[in-house]
Amino acid sequence: MQIYPAIDIKDGRAVRLRQGLASEVTDYGAPAEAAMDWKRQGATYLHVVDLDGAFEGRGRNLPLVREIVRATGLPVELGGGIRTMEDIEARLSLGVARVILGTVALTDPELVRRACALYPGRIACGIDAKDGRVAVRGWVEASDVGPVELALRMRDAGVQDVIYTDIRRDGMQGGPNVESTAELVRRTNLRVIGSGGVGTIQDLYDLKNAGCAGAIVGKALYNGNFTLAQALELEAE
Repeated sequence: MQIYPAIDIKDGRAVRLRQGLASEVTDYGAPAEAAMDWKRQGATYLHVVDLDGAFEGRGRNLPLVREIVRATGLPVELGGGIRTMEDIEARLSLGVARVILGTVALTDPELVRRACALYPGRIACGIDAKDGRVAVRGWVEASDVGPVELALRMRDAGVQDVIYTDIRRDGMQGGPNVESTAELVRRTNLRVIGSGGVGTIQDLYDLKNAGCAGAIVGKALYNGNFTLAQALELEAE
């Protein structure tokens, strides 16, 4: 199972939010420095989110993303405010390995289909759910679509990788929503990356046992609940 240390960027800083709320911010310093720290600790892939892009729909943190890619030399997956083909191409041109489409997965599935055809293997779908329904536009708008339904639509569009986040658990370190994550794995046969709520090493084992292809870890690493080296042991098993 791939482990993805998370770097969320807001106002030029690496931060973590609680339950996706822009008002609940903890600052962890310069994004490139955080990225290099994870590389020194053994990270093999990074998960980066442009929170300003997610909330505002524009990518003013792209120079920082370029800096992370160039400084670390690691593959980076990037999400946040990517809503047009031009947005996708701009991120890929920075050297990003994979872009994560969120809002447009729901609002413009044809764009996802075209992107998957043009850039096979480099398009992922971020499915962020609150109370069993997909939320979009920086998690502030709810839809009437369930995670499994959206994942199946994305599979039909050519997506192979899905990042699933239970918003109410994100940044809370109380454990991920293993049951819903396992259901997504079981019913879609997609490569599912679990996200939101990881607080212990056992949480990572639970996601692995649920069939996840990967897990995103943020605040638990920043707060020292466990080390990245401990988490990376799951990659070798």
